[in-house]
Amino acid sequence: MLRSVLALVFLMSTASDAASGRDTVLQMARKGWVYELRTTMIGRDMSIPVRINGRDMAGAAICVVGEAPNRQTRAVLDEFRALMRDASGKTLPMRYAGPSARACGTGRTVILRLYSRRPPNAALTDDLHWMNEVLKLGLPTGRSYMAVSPAMAQTFFGRRGSGTHLMVKQAASNAVTRTERAFYRSILIEELFQSFTFGMDILHFDRDAAFLSKLEEYPTNLMDLPWESRMFMEGILNSNPTGLCAFDVFMLHAVASSPVEETNDAAFLDFIDARYEALTDRTRTTLANADFEMLFDPECVIPFD
Repeated sequence: MLRSVLALVFLMSTASDAASGRDTVLQMARKGWVYELRTTMIGRDMSIPVRINGRDMAGAAICVVGEAPNRQTRAVLDEFRALMRDASGKTLPMRYAGPSARACGTGRTVILRLYSRRPPNAALTDDLHWMNEVLKLGLPTGRSYMAVSPAMAQTFFGRRGSGTHLMVKQAASNAVTRTERAFYRSILIEELFQSFTFGMDILHFDRDAAFLSKLEEYPTNLMDLPWESRMFMEGILNSNPTGLCAFDVFMLHAVASSPVEETNDAAFLDFIDARYEALTDRTRTTLANADFEMLFDPECVIPFD
């Protein structure tokens, strides 16, 4: 009798833990993926239709411009490409095209501009003007653009397709401190993950609560600090995970396999709920793969363990 009671308690506990993990994942997915896209860019053509589906990014080419990737940047890019192949089954081709995005060509291309010193705002402006010409994005004519953070990503929807542009700062040399190494790795991982999944930032207000996702950010005022300063880098590193969390890997698999028309729709949550166990199994397999270790933050909470 005692054995039966203990077995029943164990089964109830396991079921409760599974339900709790499912609820946590669905809640986080709702915060990061179910949203209405808006723009604050004055003068942009708002009649252009927008369709968001992270699955469309599978197999997109990465075109690197500006500086060539340094050793760590290249390692992060290669591991992220391998992770995307693990999730979607499709390879992300990558090439270095030189100083200008105009050499990247058209098609499903993600432009990644790298720099290590002052933000190349003139080059950023030229990149976006070229994308506007090719994709008919409806951006204001004659506008100049500037970096507002050391890493930024923008996806635009035009009459001839969509285009994604990332501009990310990298270390000026391979001789870096531990803080610098973690900082530059972290900001690149975040922009890549958001660009290829269309996940949005999630505010994290409880300083004592562990992070569940790379998308979470604890609000921190670093506006007056130079981007190269140790205080700025440490502030960024303390404001969110340094790499992807288990939940993020789960969402990579969910985005890659979802049949829904738009991954920012509530139907995406229904798919996650229906395929939760299978997605969890795939996530555990990916997390156990040492080839992706550089991309993960081991201090994140794993919601389904």
